[in-house]
Amino acid sequence: MLIRFNKPYGVLSQFTPEGRWRGLKDHIDMPGVYVAGRLDADSEGLLLLTDDGQQQARIADPRFKMEKTYLVQVEGVVDDKALTALARGVTLNDGPTLPARACEVQAPVDLWPRNPPIRARQSIPTSWLELVIREGRNRQVRRMTAAVGLPTLRLIRTAVGPYNLDGLPTATWQTLTP
Repeated sequence: MLIRFNKPYGVLSQFTPEGRWRGLKDHIDMPGVYVAGRLDADSEGLLLLTDDGQQQARIADPRFKMEKTYLVQVEGVVDDKALTALARGVTLNDGPTLPARACEVQAPVDLWPRNPPIRARQSIPTSWLELVIREGRNRQVRRMTAAVGLPTLRLIRTAVGPYNLDGLPTATWQTLTP
């Protein structure tokens, strides 16, 4: 069984709540399924769950380099220098990243509101990026955008490999057929 879940902001990638963060059990009441890959509590979007250990490994294990696609709202204006750096790979405190696919995109018009909303500063514009990576280091996308001078304000995973969020409202899940 494979489940796609549109994880809202403030929900952990585990069933048990912790501190101020809610757990998956508030949204998915299905025993025997486990998260395939993680998504930080302050990130939103596609989270996959499965009851198949081999499938979980294929999705989550970095050796398989399954692409992950993110929609990222950043503080500042995206320029060619930042896009080139992301495309080549940037050096983080734990070493260089693999090259990524990065492009500036228009602000999505059909995006659900985030609760709480992002912090907005009137004097600093925001931009949107689509970023595709094949790694999954801790807070990697946020660290990559910060390394090129574009701090992340909102992070939404839209796809993992062939699986995507298309048509799935926030805080809802759906069983996928293999």
